[in-house]
Amino acid sequence: MKLSHLKQITEYLKKFSKISAIYRVSDTIVKVVFDRDDELYFEMQRSNSRIFKCASYARSKVYNAPFDVLLSKRFNRANIINVELYGDDKIVRFKTSVASAYKEETTYLQFEFTGKYTNIIILDENEIVLEALRHVDLFSSFREVRVGQKLLDVPTAPFEAKEYPIEDVEQFLYDEYAKEMDDKLSSLKKQKLSLLNKKLKKLEKLYEKLDDEKILKEEAQKLSHFGNLLLANMHRIKPYQRVIEVDDYDGQKVKIELHKEFSSVARMADSLFTRSKKAKQRASHLHIERESLESKIEHMKLFIHTVEEAKDVAKIQLLFPKNVQAKKVKTNDSIETFWVDGYKVSLGKSEKGNIELLQKARAKDIWLHMKERPSAHVIITTDKQNVPMSVIESAARLCVDFTMFQKDRYLVDYTPRREVTIQSGANVLYNKYKTIEVDTR
Repeated sequence: MKLSHLKQITEYLKKFSKISAIYRVSDTIVKVVFDRDDELYFEMQRSNSRIFKCASYARSKVYNAPFDVLLSKRFNRANIINVELYGDDKIVRFKTSVASAYKEETTYLQFEFTGKYTNIIILDENEIVLEALRHVDLFSSFREVRVGQKLLDVPTAPFEAKEYPIEDVEQFLYDEYAKEMDDKLSSLKKQKLSLLNKKLKKLEKLYEKLDDEKILKEEAQKLSHFGNLLLANMHRIKPYQRVIEVDDYDGQKVKIELHKEFSSVARMADSLFTRSKKAKQRASHLHIERESLESKIEHMKLFIHTVEEAKDVAKIQLLFPKNVQAKKVKTNDSIETFWVDGYKVSLGKSEKGNIELLQKARAKDIWLHMKERPSAHVIITTDKQNVPMSVIESAARLCVDFTMFQKDRYLVDYTPRREVTIQSGANVLYNKYKTIEVDTR
């Protein structure tokens, strides 16, 4: 944070008389509740330190390190004696007191926004370090931060900081949170897009390496023909020969290479017939592999587009759920799985995936599909309970996101799986449905 901003925030903090509660909500963020209900967050990440306000910030876990224990002991329900910008540097210092049964303890709480050495330090009345978020030894800095040692002052900066006036400090603190969320969203997008683009390139490489159906058929025919020629000319082939030239059925000369790993001409011919059969089978099944790769590539492009269009961190977290299964479960390459407020939402990535979803879904599961147009099939696993409308809305949005690139208003039908009748493949008939509108503009 800028020194000028910290000066103005320090003046804002002087209006508070008490720290009602204080604790870490993440590894580097400390929540401070002033005067019972005014909440501020101190982000102490070295490269991104700041103070912000927001409506709520989820606590990732309960911290019980020595620093956290002392933070709670010394500052919960502590009276604020003074707040200052210590040494006219980027250090916000609270002087507090807590009345115990024996005596009144004076403690300093020091938030240091000093770049590389950003820290939270707890000091006693003699400025001896009691605890710190980060302990610093003499090998890292001349200014040692170690329990039981007196804390040295930070050297005065050799320049005069510019002034950056803030019109409304409280609004500025809310804006800092919005900026943090934007930065986090940008970072997450960059990370996830890099991962997805790698997967897309891998799929496109596989697609480019697919054999040509025409060439495979020609290869199969050629190998079978060579096998027949070998059998027809067995009596002319000597054991030591590696290449034989024979007359084709049309009178043309044909050279056939003989491999020494085969003990006889008959086995060599069998090998050619086997290779011919495999090439023929591959040619006949090539369209299935091509269609599968095409659907996977299309799905990955839609996935990338959905991440690019995400407006908040929650959307990214929805698209990339943490592994909630303790045991290793075999993943289905044709189905994408998401978790929305604890509900499992499955989406078909291809026709094969859509068919599997329809076949495996239970009667009370909720089925979703775009109205009167081809789309991904989506299933919400219900376990017989009523599904909140917010979950159905999120599932409908996923259905659209993984079907359409264009931004528009779309209709999505949804109904219990028991109302859906499979006609052929992933083609279905359904009734008693409801419709929801999804606006992607």
